[in-house]
Amino acid sequence: MTESATKKTALYDEHVNLGAKMVPFGGWLMPVQYTSIMEEHQAVRKNVGMFDISHMGQFIVEGKDARAWLNTMLTNNVEKLDVGQGQYTFLLNDKAGIIDDLIAYRIDGTRFLLVVNASRADEDLAWLKKHARGDVKIESRSANFGGVAIQGPRIGELLVNLPERNHIVDLEIDGMPISMARTGYTGEDGVEVFFQNSDASKFWNKVLEKGKELGLKPCGLGSRDTLRLEMCYPLNGSDLSPERNPIEAGLGFFVDLTKPQFIGREILLKTKESGPRERLVPFKMKDKGPPPRPHYSVFQNSERIGEVTSGTLSPSLNWGVGMAYVSTPQAKIGTQIEIEIRGQKFPATIEKKPLYKK
Repeated sequence: MTESATKKTALYDEHVNLGAKMVPFGGWLMPVQYTSIMEEHQAVRKNVGMFDISHMGQFIVEGKDARAWLNTMLTNNVEKLDVGQGQYTFLLNDKAGIIDDLIAYRIDGTRFLLVVNASRADEDLAWLKKHARGDVKIESRSANFGGVAIQGPRIGELLVNLPERNHIVDLEIDGMPISMARTGYTGEDGVEVFFQNSDASKFWNKVLEKGKELGLKPCGLGSRDTLRLEMCYPLNGSDLSPERNPIEAGLGFFVDLTKPQFIGREILLKTKESGPRERLVPFKMKDKGPPPRPHYSVFQNSERIGEVTSGTLSPSLNWGVGMAYVSTPQAKIGTQIEIEIRGQKFPATIEKKPLYKK
């Protein structure tokens, strides 16, 4: 299936000017790499890197019933958020399958910012609007706002006045109003910054200039994928899908079953009681063979027990790693498995999260 992409972020020309290789992703043309995935990956692990995340959807949900209503739509407990706090959470369908994984920020008493996946933004918006009740207004600001993720151990040298972890603050930098959140998808310290599209190029170039002496590099989707996979962070559309629920995905921590009501709750309660049929587990190859890829079969004692959802050669470990759904009896840490790669089986071991440890 070839994916066509028609949408361009406000930073598209900046990427092209920097010589980025552009690829379709979630309906957008995005940079996959500028120099090399390895170089960009190491920049984030050792110094600092910047990613365009303007393709992601941004919704504002507001109204006096917004908090209570969002709590019936999302799995995590929105009631626990103080103003300026954010949390990772899921939007589920009626069968408790994952429509999207997202971050919800509480901006003030009655306003929330939801940052959602690019490929799911339209579906998310339609689902939320379909279920809206009471004094709740849902608006997408995606067309007018962009964002970048700036990630790496030297973030504190690049930016001062960082918010606390999982908090968001409104600031002004060089006359540009921005929102800065201490969140990320790489396993390194860092921020995600949201701004108006009209300020996108100015902000991007300012950070590139300021970060030069710190070894900051612009980074593409390729290194984003290797970084998140080393941390076992799931990718929507690969590891998460409408056919899978958060407990199967090993992400029950972000589901508050003590809440009396939210979409998918009853099914998740049953899944928790009876145990899921399959679980998402990280694994590491045992030999320096070809790297695992999505849809490869997983075997144990010549019986097929699951399927790879994400796989790559880990730049930090210099080893093949991945994630796979495998049947629950075999989903224990230390279990020896085999990954079928082009008709040949290669040994691997189910590991503990995360695969990369500092």
